[in-house]
Amino acid sequence: MNISVLGCGRWGTFLAWYVHKVGHNVMLWGRENSRNYIGLKETRKNDYLPLPEDIVLCNSLEKAVSFAEMIIISISAQELRSFANQLSSINEIDGKTFILCMKGLESASGKRLSQVFGEEIGKKINLAVWVGPGHVQDFVNHIPNCMVIGSENVDITKKIVQEFSSDLIRFYYGQDLIGNEIGAATKNVMGIAAGMLDGFNYSSLKGSLMARGTREISRLVRAMGGNDITIYGLSHLGDYEATLFSEHSHNRKFGKAFVEGERFGKLAEGVSTVRALRELSKQYDVELPICSAIYEILFDDKNAKETLEDLFLRPVKFEF
Repeated sequence: MNISVLGCGRWGTFLAWYVHKVGHNVMLWGRENSRNYIGLKETRKNDYLPLPEDIVLCNSLEKAVSFAEMIIISISAQELRSFANQLSSINEIDGKTFILCMKGLESASGKRLSQVFGEEIGKKINLAVWVGPGHVQDFVNHIPNCMVIGSENVDITKKIVQEFSSDLIRFYYGQDLIGNEIGAATKNVMGIAAGMLDGFNYSSLKGSLMARGTREISRLVRAMGGNDITIYGLSHLGDYEATLFSEHSHNRKFGKAFVEGERFGKLAEGVSTVRALRELSKQYDVELPICSAIYEILFDDKNAKETLEDLFLRPVKFEF
């Protein structure tokens, strides 16, 4: 099958490498003037992996879309609306399957990425999300993991799983798009919180963060019309090891650097997500104490140590 991957950052390049590895013809698209694209064009590799010679690199969206039956998108979540708008003008888009491989929410509106994409495309397409735990650094060293494909059309879900399954990634069928998308996005906020705890040598509190974080997000998912149990699956709790503990996690490293007063130069999607959660908390009238605390630390200049201690160490209440 012909597959295009739109976005040639760390994750997009890995996805091109992976779907090629499982036997597909792959075209990898990047913006002509982006540092990632220029680097791949010149050296056929990035910091994580070499790009196989028969993966075609291109900078034409029209060419990438017309080439493929399935199109994987891996860009910054906050760029998705404008990018989808750009895609909507391409004539050959009808009937194709798009797979969103990013974890986030639209910062200003709190909307899920499938909603954002659907609003802008406005054409007859198939849409799915690919979420769950896993780092490029582990996968390229043949360390396997489990992930989730979710869609509102179970036949599309099954087809994607059939095409992409391997010994390296075992896929599960996602049955709850709301829960899977909210879970995947919000685990990045918990990752920032975990990094802050690490920065204060409060790593032992990450167990409390996991227990209370899952409860908090499950309440939000239920209020939004999803299945609260989804949060205890791979998209959220299942991704905690990779996000709260892994040396590779950008969000954890961002949180740690933030409280240590250091600059972290890479994308931490949880920063935008926590803005979106502020909006969702109001829309659905659901208290999100951990997310609110992280928002106040990042955007209201609240003292991080005092705020986290208040959150975890001082309330006296029944657990359930």
